[in-house]
Amino acid sequence: MIFLLRCRHCGNTMKFQAATMMMKGKRKRCVYCGKSFEVSRAVIEQL
Repeated sequence: MIFLLRCRHCGNTMKFQAATMMMKGKRKRCVYCGKSFEVSRAVIEQL
């Protein structure tokens, strides 16, 4: 599954490919600002 995420710090969007549907507790580092955020709270839409 591929999801579109929005960084909570800088507001930029990026794609995230999840190996499983269990996203609770997963974190991703923003490719633009370098800060990390929780994936489950940042999902905009499923692609």
